[in-house]
Amino acid sequence: MSGGGFHVHGPHDHELEHAQQSGGHGEHGSGMTNQIAMFTAIIATVGAIFAYMGGATQANAGMYKNEAAISKTAASNQWNYFQAKSTKQSLAEVSRDLTPNKEEKDKYQAKIDRYEKEKGEIKTEAEKLEADSTQWNKKSDEQMHLHHRWAQATTVLQVCIALAAIALLTRKKWLEYAMFVAGAIGVLVGGLAMLHI
Repeated sequence: MSGGGFHVHGPHDHELEHAQQSGGHGEHGSGMTNQIAMFTAIIATVGAIFAYMGGATQANAGMYKNEAAISKTAASNQWNYFQAKSTKQSLAEVSRDLTPNKEEKDKYQAKIDRYEKEKGEIKTEAEKLEADSTQWNKKSDEQMHLHHRWAQATTVLQVCIALAAIALLTRKKWLEYAMFVAGAIGVLVGGLAMLHI
C-alpha cells in the first residue's frame, strides 16, 4: 500500500482475495487454483530432490575422473620404472656378453635374471593400475549419464511449474493439462535416472 490510499494488487493477491470472498467455492477457478497449487508444491519438492541427485552424481563423476587420472599417472610411473629396468637389463646383457671372465658372466647373469623378475612384477602392477583407471573412467561416465538424466528431469519439472503459473494467470484448462503432462514426463525421466537407465 502506498500513500494517498492507492493500493496495487498483484495477480496472486487478487486470487487470494477472490478465494476469500467466495469462501473458496464458487466458480471452477478456485478448485483449479487449489489443484494447481497442490500439484506445484509436490512437483517443486520432487524437483528439489532431483536437483540434489543431479549435483551428487556430478560430484561423483568428478571424483571418479580424478581417481582415474591418479591411477593412470601411477600406471605411467610403473611403465617408466619398467623401462628403466629394461635398460639396466640390456646393459647387463651387453656386459655379460663382452666379459671373458666366467665369474663376471655369472654375476651379470644374476642381475639379468633379477631384472627380468622385477620387470614382471612391475608390468603386473602397471597393468592393474591401467585397469583401475579404466574402471574409474567407466564409473565417471555412468555418473555423468545419470547427472544428465537428473538435469533433464529437473528442467522438465521447472517447465511444469512455469506452466502452472501461466495456467493460474490465464485460467486455461489446456495449460493445466499441459502442466500435468510435463510433471508426469519429469517424474518419468527422474525414474529412469533412479533406475540407472
